[in-house]
Amino acid sequence: MRRMLWYLIAGTRGGVNRAKIINFLNQRPYNVNQLAEMLNVDYKTIRYHIDVLEENEIVTPAGEKYGTMYFLTSKMEENYQTFLEIWKEIVDK
Repeated sequence: MRRMLWYLIAGTRGGVNRAKIINFLNQRPYNVNQLAEMLNVDYKTIRYHIDVLEENEIVTPAGEKYGTMYFLTSKMEENYQTFLEIWKEIVDK
């Protein structure tokens, strides 16, 4: 999981936005529109990042269509401290 998080956050374009999404979803579930508004980023961009995070088992959906809410997976919740360590390392550089 550590390697996956390094890749998703530090190794690819958009990693900062993905990290922000993970941080928000750790607090509570959100839908794509809410995340787009909070991050001041285009809906399609957030949709793309959510798809990447879902493919890598970081987030999981609940509900249907526009109102679909996203949660961190239990696997991600178990590794949230690892995520914070990686994020701190990136931010401190």
